[in-house]
Amino acid sequence: MLDELIIVRYGEIGIKSPKVRGKFERKLIENIKTVIDGDVKLKQGRIFIYPQDMGKAVEYLQKIPGIVSYSPASVTKTDHDSIKELIELYIKELVDKGVFSSEDSFAIRCRRVGEHDFTSQEMAAYCGSVVYGITESKVDLSKPDFELFVEVREDKTYIFRQKIQGLGGLPIGTQGRVISLISSGIDSPVATFLMMKRGCSVTLLNFNTYPYSAESNEKILKIHQKLKEYSAGAKLKLYQVDYGEYLHKCADEAPDRMTCVLCKSGMYKIAEKIAEEEKCLAIVDGSSLGQVASQTLHNILATRYSTSIPIISPLIGMDKVEIENMAKKIGTYDISIIPESGCSAVPRHPETHAELSLVLESLDKINAENEFDKTVSTLKLLK
Repeated sequence: MLDELIIVRYGEIGIKSPKVRGKFERKLIENIKTVIDGDVKLKQGRIFIYPQDMGKAVEYLQKIPGIVSYSPASVTKTDHDSIKELIELYIKELVDKGVFSSEDSFAIRCRRVGEHDFTSQEMAAYCGSVVYGITESKVDLSKPDFELFVEVREDKTYIFRQKIQGLGGLPIGTQGRVISLISSGIDSPVATFLMMKRGCSVTLLNFNTYPYSAESNEKILKIHQKLKEYSAGAKLKLYQVDYGEYLHKCADEAPDRMTCVLCKSGMYKIAEKIAEEEKCLAIVDGSSLGQVASQTLHNILATRYSTSIPIISPLIGMDKVEIENMAKKIGTYDISIIPESGCSAVPRHPETHAELSLVLESLDKINAENEFDKTVSTLKLLK
């Protein structure tokens, strides 16, 4: 087996100031070490991983925010004989596996870091001659069937054949903690993922609306488990509050059409109270402008008016198809579409143009602050 290490590349971390860059690099390495056993080293803007289990490492790196791409690679000394020997072994193994053959065109992509007595073009030509000597394959620099990457870094030379795309973004834990309103639907897990990808540690908060919806936590626990795959380096806690009593109060004592608006407003206020205890700097939700009644601009203004910390909606400009495609990509879609009963508290004609004065009046009428405190008292840690 020639794959001896993995070269990891990051993107926007590299354009930060030296102090910030160093901090982000250290955090990314720390996050990697939480899920991959082996030596991890940083050198010249690259992270080099020598994993104990190559297969698992390649799989885990796909889900760590902050990584732009990575490559399983083989390494040797930087001299022509050593490079030739490694390429011969590497290509012969690929030929034996059926990955590369004489029928395939190829190109050598070479880059150098450091001082050497040859240029990148000269090394590429040399390596190309070695490959041709084994397979007699045709060289095609424009649209080759196969690419061999050669990176000469001072006294070490690395050879690999693919650049696996990572999540990109920033390392989790570099942007503070947020509290995310999470449900078993399609949108909020995607919104949560996007904030994790931007470097936020996340606390999840679920609202159990029983008896207006199913009491079971099966779906939300599965979604938590899936999102946990992307949270290397940060604990992903899942809290839940009982919200049915507050909803009953809204439906029973406030104007019927206001139920959804008061529901969302209450979620923000309760999340704000819990955010203070969790040291969260913002609230995250899955709102997409105009998608449902509580997400019109009028209702967004009315429901967020009384909340003093920022409310971030990463999906606000995305349509349903875009959100669904991302949910499929991260693996939450198939969980979210498992059939379950909808919320029976939704009125036949929900308010879509809520007036702030009416919202505040309705909240006052149901003694909302007292209801919020009662709801917070039901807080429990699910995971």
